[in-house]
Amino acid sequence: MKIKFLFSLSIYFLFAPFFLAAQVPQYYSNIDFTLNGNTLKAELSDLIIDTHTNFIPYTSNSTDTWDILRISDLVDVNSSDVLLIYGYDDSDSSTNNDRTRDIYSNQSSSCIGYWNREHVFAKSLANPSLVTNQPGPGTDVHNLRAADCQMNSSRNNRLFVTGSGNSGISSSYFYPGDEFKGDVARIIMYMYLRYPSQCEPINIGVGSASYSTNGDIPNIFLDWNNEDPVSDFELNRNDVIYSYQGNRNPFIDNPYLAFKIWNGPVTVDSWGVLSTPNLPFQLLEVFPTLTNDYLYVKGIKGLQNSVKIFNQLGQDLEFELNGDKIDVSRFPKGLYLIHIKDSNQSKLFKFLVF
Repeated sequence: MKIKFLFSLSIYFLFAPFFLAAQVPQYYSNIDFTLNGNTLKAELSDLIIDTHTNFIPYTSNSTDTWDILRISDLVDVNSSDVLLIYGYDDSDSSTNNDRTRDIYSNQSSSCIGYWNREHVFAKSLANPSLVTNQPGPGTDVHNLRAADCQMNSSRNNRLFVTGSGNSGISSSYFYPGDEFKGDVARIIMYMYLRYPSQCEPINIGVGSASYSTNGDIPNIFLDWNNEDPVSDFELNRNDVIYSYQGNRNPFIDNPYLAFKIWNGPVTVDSWGVLSTPNLPFQLLEVFPTLTNDYLYVKGIKGLQNSVKIFNQLGQDLEFELNGDKIDVSRFPKGLYLIHIKDSNQSKLFKFLVF
């Protein structure tokens, strides 16, 4: 019965995809998502630091931040206008609250009616301050947004504060508006992980920091991350900047990561796997399905002693697991099943040796 059962499974799975977490982008394949808090924050921080391989000049004759924003901040892929952060009205006579503007109406000398580059994490609130005279933290495009020149001046370096409705000054603080508060929160979180000691959220947000165990991020950013979901604009922007800089904003890819790190509101899990029980199995990946040398098993931490390989006859084969790699070069050609289990559940995968 065992042989028949395993053979039936092998036929059923012959052409099926064999990784459980297809929703998790390959970019995050080395992250252990069973972690939480500071340990997960550290892994994600290392990732976006290590993959930030191209530093963009602020202004130059080659590709600079202006060029990228004209692509990343398009209202949509078919538009010739940029979306202006903090903006909300294109129909009145004022220009300082405009929501969109032509991509080439950027500031040169005049300010009124033109857009420029807003540092969401204000330059002077970083420690040390962000500078733009050379590529680096001050030219990180993830932190730059197209903004009306006058609106940018109004925001200045004011700390962000809670509010409602459209953007505006509140006492000596600034509310980014209902449409953009989530964008702001996810940018601030990114900057904290990318420049951990230089761009701390507590230096740019007002209010209690009680959600986080360490008190290192104001509650408003976690609230905003939940209240203003990730938009298609943010998703596209993240992809564009990734194509130039090499790194991504994890909180745009999945805002649930903020909850896993700092607690606060239970935000939507974009990948649909981080919020489920028995996480290690959700992230298992076995590849390639056709091989003549090595088989790789990702997401197997803590499960190395629970891996078995069977041939089509149901025979339990001997093999050596070296990290996440199994040498199958000595296996006869044919179809095999790899069985991985823990105390609660088990998973079967197939592969062919040719």
